[in-house]
Amino acid sequence: MSTYKHVLVGLDLSTESQQVIDRVKLLFNRGDTKISLCHILEPLAFTYGGDIPVDLSDVQNQLQQQATDRLASLAQQLDIPEQDQHIVLGHPAQEMHNMAKSENIDLIVVGSHGRHGLALIFGSTSNSVLHGASCDVLAVRITDK
Repeated sequence: MSTYKHVLVGLDLSTESQQVIDRVKLLFNRGDTKISLCHILEPLAFTYGGDIPVDLSDVQNQLQQQATDRLASLAQQLDIPEQDQHIVLGHPAQEMHNMAKSENIDLIVVGSHGRHGLALIFGSTSNSVLHGASCDVLAVRITDK
């Protein structure tokens, strides 16, 4: 029996997300732990900062639908119901911290590429999740296959 009651799995929805799903299956296959999946989609306005005078809402909606479909496909492997599949707009680490507090999450699982040096400083979502989390964090090492 797992000591974790509710696990939040943060996925970037790349092909490497399968490695995270496989680890979650291995660790929590008995069904005594609630598992929620999330993908944090950064709004295009964050990326472009308003520099492009174009309405990006259609593109944002299309990205959100693609993310919803991909997340649902991964959720099927773990029999996770739709209400526990979350697509959220915002900054990944901050939104996972918010979900952990609001949903009584006691473990966050994320993938980690094992970056070092400047790559770690300038872009590690898993590192950001770890340093602001109010619960345990498991970083699944992503390997090149």
